[in-house]
Amino acid sequence: MHGLLRSAGFSVMGLALSCGVVAQAAPLDTRIGQVAMEGELPARESIAKLYAELDYQQATQAYLWALPLVSYAQWQEEFRDKLGARNGDLMVLNSYEDKLGVITANATTPYILGFVDLNETGPLVIELPPGPTAGGVGDFWQRAIIDMGQTGPDKGKGGKYLILPPGQEPPANAGQYYLAKSETMNVLVGFRVLDPDPVKGKALVEQFKMYPYAKRAEPSKTKLMSPGGKPWSGTQPRGMGYWERLHQIVQKEPVNERDRFYMAMLASLGIEKGKPLKPTEAQRKALEQGAQMGELIAKANTFAKRFPGAQFWPDRQWDMVLNIADPSQRVAYYDQLWERTAWFYEAVTNTKGMVSKTPGLGQTYLGAYTDSAGNWLDGAKHYRLHVGANPPAKQFWSMTLYDIDSRCLIDNPQRKADLSSRQDLKKNPDGSVDLYFGPTAPKGFENNWVQTVPGKHWFSYFRLYAPTEAYFDKSWKLDDITAVK
Repeated sequence: MHGLLRSAGFSVMGLALSCGVVAQAAPLDTRIGQVAMEGELPARESIAKLYAELDYQQATQAYLWALPLVSYAQWQEEFRDKLGARNGDLMVLNSYEDKLGVITANATTPYILGFVDLNETGPLVIELPPGPTAGGVGDFWQRAIIDMGQTGPDKGKGGKYLILPPGQEPPANAGQYYLAKSETMNVLVGFRVLDPDPVKGKALVEQFKMYPYAKRAEPSKTKLMSPGGKPWSGTQPRGMGYWERLHQIVQKEPVNERDRFYMAMLASLGIEKGKPLKPTEAQRKALEQGAQMGELIAKANTFAKRFPGAQFWPDRQWDMVLNIADPSQRVAYYDQLWERTAWFYEAVTNTKGMVSKTPGLGQTYLGAYTDSAGNWLDGAKHYRLHVGANPPAKQFWSMTLYDIDSRCLIDNPQRKADLSSRQDLKKNPDGSVDLYFGPTAPKGFENNWVQTVPGKHWFSYFRLYAPTEAYFDKSWKLDDITAVK
C-alpha cells in the first residue's frame, strides 16, 4: 500500500501536514467591513461582530413588520392615558384640533371611533343606526373584520353586529346579527358620517350603541367623548419607545401562525410574550439602530414606492396609496408585507370600502409626495394644482396636506389643511379649479389656498368619495402639483 501511494505521487508525511494545519486566510471585505477569517470559517474574534449584525437586521425587519400593530397600540394608549377614554368609549373627532393626532386624517368629515379590548368585554354587540355612514371593525393588525354602513352588509340601513374574540363560537341566536370573527383580542370600531348636515350627523352618532353581548338585556349607554383641545399623537413612537409599545401589546394578543418567525427574531432581542422587557446593552443598541433604519426604509418604501402598480397614471406623479389587494392583506402565495408597510406608515385603518372597485361606492385615495419635476414638496415654496372639471366623485372630492414627519394634518397657523368640493372655492369659467399651497396666499385666491410651513416637507392625498367610472377607466386625469414663483 505504501508503495502504491509513492508510485501515485503521494507523500504520507505531506498529506498529514496538509490536513493538520489550517492556513490563515485573508479577511473578507463585506458590507459591515472586513471580517477576519480562519480558512473558510470566521475567526473567533469575528463572531460577536456577526451576531451584532444579525441582531441589527432582525430589529430592522421586525420594526417594518410591526408598524400596523404598534400604530393601533399607540393610538389606544393615547386615547386612554391622555384623553381619558375607557374600554369601549367612543371618541368623536370633529374639529381640526381633534384630528391633529390622526395619521393622514380626513379633514372633511368627522370620525367616531373607539378601541375595545375583548379580553375584558367578551363578544361585542354594535348597533349601527340607518343613514349615510361608512366604517367598520378592524383587528390590531389593521385587517378589516367587517365593514359597516354603506359598504357593509347593512348597506346603509343599519343593523346589529356581533364581534367574536379569537376562538369564540357563535351563540345560538347569532342569526339576528351580522357576525364577524376577530383574530386579535383588541379591535378598533369606527365610522364616519357622510351626511353634510351637521345636525343630522350628530343625531346619527347619538343613536350608535356598543356593549358586551353578556349585557345585551340591559346595555349601558355608549359614552361619547371629545379630545377637547388636548394634544395627543397616534404617530408610532421612535427609538426604544417603539419596542416598549410593541412589547406591551404583544402581551395581550395571540400570535398568528404567519408571525411566529418574527416572534423568534424579537425573542432574540429581549422582546417575548410572557416575559418582562429587559434587553441587554447589546440588544438595546440593536433595537435603537433597527428602529432608526427601519423608519428610514419605511419612508423610502412609502414616499418613493417601488412595488408594481403604485403609480396610478404613467405620466403623472400621483400614486395609488392603498395598494393592499384585500383587507386580509393576503394574495395567492404571500402576505403583502411591503404594500402593508407603506400604507400603515403613512395611514391607519383599512376597510373593504377603501379598496372598492365598484363605481359609486366607497372612496379612493391618490397620494402626491413630489411636484411635477419629482422634487419633494417643500413648505417654503409655492405650488398650484389644477383640478379639471367634473372630477369623478358621486359624493365629493377633497385635497388634504400632511406633515411628512408626523404624517398628520399639516400644523399651520391657518388651522386648515384641506380644500374640497364642499367648500366655497373660486372656479374657472370651464368649471375647473386651481388650488394653491405655500407660506402665503395668492391674491384673489385666498379661499383656494392651504398654508404650508417653511422648514418642513409635506405630502398630500386627493380623495374621491363614491368614485365614478371615469376614475376607474382613467379617462379623467389629475394634473401634477406644479411649483410656481
